[in-house]
Amino acid sequence: MLWLLPAGALAGMDEKVAGNGLYGHLWQPDAVHEYWDPETFQRPEKELVEGRFSAAECLDCHAGVTPGIVKDWQRSRHAAPSQGQTVACDGCHGSDHQALRFPTPADCGACHQRQHGQFLAERRYGFPSHALAMTRAVNSKHFVDKPKAEVTACLQCHSVATKCDSCHTRHRFSAAEARRPEACLTCHSGPPHPDDESYLASAHGRRYLAEGAGWDWSKPLRPGNYPVPTCAYCHLRNGNHQVADKAIWKFGLRQRNPRTAENQVKRKRWIAVCADCHEAAQAAAWLQGLDGERKAAWKLLYRAEDELRSLRSDDLIHPRPGQRPPYPLDWWESFWPRVRIGFYEGQASAFYNVSGIERDYFEMWYFDGLGSYKAAAHGDAEGVREGHRRLRRSLQGITERARELRALGAREEAAGAPFDPGRLWLDGPYSDLNREQN
Repeated sequence: MLWLLPAGALAGMDEKVAGNGLYGHLWQPDAVHEYWDPETFQRPEKELVEGRFSAAECLDCHAGVTPGIVKDWQRSRHAAPSQGQTVACDGCHGSDHQALRFPTPADCGACHQRQHGQFLAERRYGFPSHALAMTRAVNSKHFVDKPKAEVTACLQCHSVATKCDSCHTRHRFSAAEARRPEACLTCHSGPPHPDDESYLASAHGRRYLAEGAGWDWSKPLRPGNYPVPTCAYCHLRNGNHQVADKAIWKFGLRQRNPRTAENQVKRKRWIAVCADCHEAAQAAAWLQGLDGERKAAWKLLYRAEDELRSLRSDDLIHPRPGQRPPYPLDWWESFWPRVRIGFYEGQASAFYNVSGIERDYFEMWYFDGLGSYKAAAHGDAEGVREGHRRLRRSLQGITERARELRALGAREEAAGAPFDPGRLWLDGPYSDLNREQN
């Protein structure tokens, strides 16, 4: 399935421009990709206005055309820096109205070298990472395989890798705004990453909700400046623009060895952050509690995986891989269709066109497991208990469904007539729509 767009759909871009990433040759960007990844996709639009203009002339015109933008800029430090020169319209967008550009992180890095360098250096930690968020999206098979409308929404957050205004909204680019939890919780919310629920339910989050409106957010992220830590305080400590330098459990989605050399360094960093306010020994105990939560969670997840592998070995998972639409890019599945179970077999990407019991496991692993991990990491004790209740309920449901599948299999074997679904799972409104529009 390819992402095909009608002629003229790419405003400001060549209609034949290719996508980006491993599968970029199979899809075309929508017009909004200009905003999400300007360095790759933005092209100057030949507008009616011609000529080169000074910053003062830009402001005179846009005060009437886009007054909100002008007012935001006037309140920014770009307009009134404590040192150095004013950064005005032409400094970020250029002065030639026929060749205006959207600023990229590299443009910001021309002045903010330290922050930009830290951000790029985060890539050495791998996924998950702000710096690799866009790469993660466009290099995934479902980015091409699923309906376009279902995946473009992902880029609203994954574009944090390709534009700085995800955190510092234009044209204020306010550091104070970026320090508030809302700057992070705009993206870090919902079942795949319930940071909002877990943080706001913690002692830190409850105090922020009660008092945060009166805090001075212009203060740097340093010890003593805030009564309790926020997202940015812990994850961008002292203004360091790296959020993956303390990530031990890989978002909670992988079983990790916390005693590797890399994780030992990260554990010291983690404890050091908590020790800004708490005793280091207490911080270490909390971290050990997180380790214990992960070990308990993975015991339940592995029990579910064992149940699915047993069903697979007895050929009792329905629909079978050959009876359901494969990922179009997984050409080898045409020769060797196979049920993928667990992260290391690739089920991290097999969350659609799967059987019911496989989807149950995906939700157990991705939603229930991630929820309990986030709660443990953010100090939400009740969230941990609820997360493990959900994990146990999910395991019970998977066990019961496996029992039903075995009973159905036994009846089919006794009757000597296994059920033939024909093209039941291969055709339908959803699949037909994909074929027509992707």
